Formats: sequence, C-alpha cells, structure tokens
Amino acid sequence: MMKFLFMMIFMIPFCFMKNMFWMVQMMLFLLMFLFMNLSLSLNLFCNLSYMMSCDVMSYGLIMLSIWISILMIMASENLYKMDFYVNFFLFNIIFLLIMLFMTFSTMNMFMFYLFFEGSLIPTLLLIIGWGYQPERIQAGMYLLFYTLFVSLPLLMGIFYVFNEIQCMMIYFLKFFNLNIYMLYFSMILAFLVKMPMYFVHLWLPKAHVEAPVSGSMILAGIMLKLGGYGLLRLMIFLQEINLKLNYISIIISLIGGFYISLKCFSQVDIKSLIAYSSVAHMSIVISGIMVMNYWGFIGSYILMIGHGLCSSGMFCLANISYERLHSRSLYINKGMMNFMPSMSLWWFLLMSSNMAAPPSLNLMGEISLINSLMSWSWICMLMLMLISFFSAGYSLYLYSFIQHGKYYSGIYSYYSGVSREYLMLMLHWLPLNILILKIDYSMIWF
Repeated sequence: MMKFLFMMIFMIPFCFMKNMFWMVQMMLFLLMFLFMNLSLSLNLFCNLSYMMSCDVMSYGLIMLSIWISILMIMASENLYKMDFYVNFFLFNIIFLLIMLFMTFSTMNMFMFYLFFEGSLIPTLLLIIGWGYQPERIQAGMYLLFYTLFVSLPLLMGIFYVFNEIQCMMIYFLKFFNLNIYMLYFSMILAFLVKMPMYFVHLWLPKAHVEAPVSGSMILAGIMLKLGGYGLLRLMIFLQEINLKLNYISIIISLIGGFYISLKCFSQVDIKSLIAYSSVAHMSIVISGIMVMNYWGFIGSYILMIGHGLCSSGMFCLANISYERLHSRSLYINKGMMNFMPSMSLWWFLLMSSNMAAPPSLNLMGEISLINSLMSWSWICMLMLMLISFFSAGYSLYLYSFIQHGKYYSGIYSYYSGVSREYLMLMLHWLPLNILILKIDYSMIWF
C-alpha cells in the first residue's frame, strides 16, 4: 500500500509541468490497474491485513476513489481548453486523492479523523475556485460550517476513548464497550452530517449546485461515503448503546428519505434533483448501518459503491448538457432526444441504475438493505415501499422531462457528444453493472 501512496506523492510535480493534463490521468489509470491486480489472498482480504490495514471495505472504497479521480480529470477537459489554472486543479485532485487514500487505509482513530477532515479542504477549494456562480462562496461556507461544527465533538470523543482505554487502534476497540450517551452522539453525529442524514442535509444540494462537475463528482462519489465508512468502523465499540438508540436515526432517515423523494419532483435544477436523490439513497444506507445486522452492513457497503458510480455518472451527464446550453434548468433542457439521440441512451442507462434496476450494484444493495430493515421491524416496509416507488418516479420524471417534449428554440447552434464523453459515461456505467458478477467479494466478509 505504501507504494501507491508514494506513487501519488511523486505525481505532484507532474501537475505543475506544461501539457501534462492527460499524462496525470494516464498515471492514475496505471495506479488503478496496479491496485486492482494486488495479489490479495482471501485470508488477508477478509480480516485486517498488514497492508496499511486495508480490508475489504477499504479496498473497494480506495478503488472507487482512484476511479472517480480519473473520471474527474476526464470530465474537466473544458478547464484544459481554457487553461483555467489547470496545474493547481490537478494538484488539488491528487492532494484530495492522497487524503482519501489515507482516510480509508488507516486504523488509528486520530489519523482517521485528521484525513477525514483534511479531505474537506481540497473539496472546498474546488467549489470556490472552479464553481460557476457567485453563490459558491455561500455554498462553501455551508459545507465548511456544517461539517466543522460537528467534527469537534468527534475529536473530543476520540480523545475521551483514548483517555479511557489507552488505545486508538479501531481494530482493538471491539474488546471494549463504552455505554455513554454523550460519547455515542458526539462520535456518530459527524458521520451523519457527512452522509448526510435528513435535517442536516441542507449543505449538500447547495454545494452540488455551485460546484464544478469535478467537485460534484467527488462529493457524490466519495465524500458521502466517508460518513458511511466511519459509521461502519466505529460501530464496533458502540454496539450496546446503538441497539438502544438506533430507532431514532432509522425513523428520521426513513421518513426523511420519503419526504426528500417527494421533494425531487419539485426541483427545476437538474443538479439539485440529482443531489436530493443522493440524500434519499443515503437515508436507506444510514438505516441499514444502524440496524446493525449482517445484511445491513454489506448492503450499505454495496449501495455506497453503486451510488458513487451512478451519481457521479449522472452529474457528468448534467454537465454535458450544461456545457452546451449554459443552463441547468429543466425547462430549457427539454427535447434533448432530437439533438443528442445517442446521449439519451446513456441518460436512460444511468437513470435505470439510479432507480435500482438490474443488473446494477444499487439493486443488490437495496435488496440487502430492505432485507435487513424488514428483519428489524416489519413497519419499515411501508416507508421502504414508498421510497423505492418514488425513487423510480423521480428518475423517470427527470429522464422524460429532459429527453422528450418540445425543445427550446434557441439551441440550434449545437453539437452532439464527443468520444471522450461517451468513454467517460461508459467507464461509469460498466463497473456499476459488471461488478455484480463478483458480488461475492462484497458479500463474504467475516
């Protein structure tokens, strides 16, 4: 694992050389290829390994981080064309990737906290530096204060745990059981805001709408997964108290998920709609983790990977329309099928994955999560039914609204998709639907 870290660190000088935009991307492709071909014995793979503590959970999420970073560079060709601070942009992406890599491959709680919060800075720079509207500064402040306000209690909680048991290794915490209400809420709240849970989700649509395409992709693809990863890791020593208090998070998440699914129908901004759909998906993930059974854990993990690829792809599609029409309004982006018929196939494929149609990872994840929530209480069925139904509803609503209808008369100066964009969408969609063939790696952990 150290070799990958060094490779990323030594890529930083490349970022500041001239005409190295695609070279950095190729280097990341090489990194991804090397990472995929790690000769992991399954024995190491299921338990905590010597490879900078990289187990199944870390492995999948690191792979997703590298993949999304490659696609971020691919989606941002416009910056390269305009030469809009490209070197700093590349440096930002590599720095963010190093931060995420370290977050997912550390077992020390304090180091985890450090990199968890450190990944916020490059994201903030992406939004403020390369965003589109002047409101991006307000969106950056929302992002910063929502996450920083709840991360201090997490730090205090980590120090308290260290003071109590003289140990910061997450792996050894399974021998302890800290049954303290204040500790539970302080440890868990930071991750729930990052997910984001309903009631603390307002920063997400704001950040997405103001962020450039690369910012949206990394926010939807990886940043939301940090919260889920943190919960899955730290649930080890909060088990007993979580079984007493989990109904709070589950009720808020399920009812909030249903409400947000309805809210999607009233959006007029494409990016805003996709951002709200992320909140609806993540609400099911939170519920699955909180139930704390095996189906819930693996389901939340699979849905996090699936949602990362699917949501990122949808933001790419929104950006492809935005680059041509300079508007993200649903009313202007109508009748796209007349202009870009081949692109409407990709819209359809990614929308169908978003509403958990087979053979996407989202389907597998949602089935597992529904299974886990039903085993906890049959009353969840009502909310799950509504969320699943409206999830399909807003996906179809977005697709039919954009692709069909009478197109806006001012868009005749127009060109169809280029091969780079089709490749980018293919690289989102293919892993999302092919990985289900190797689902056993995600399903067999312990």
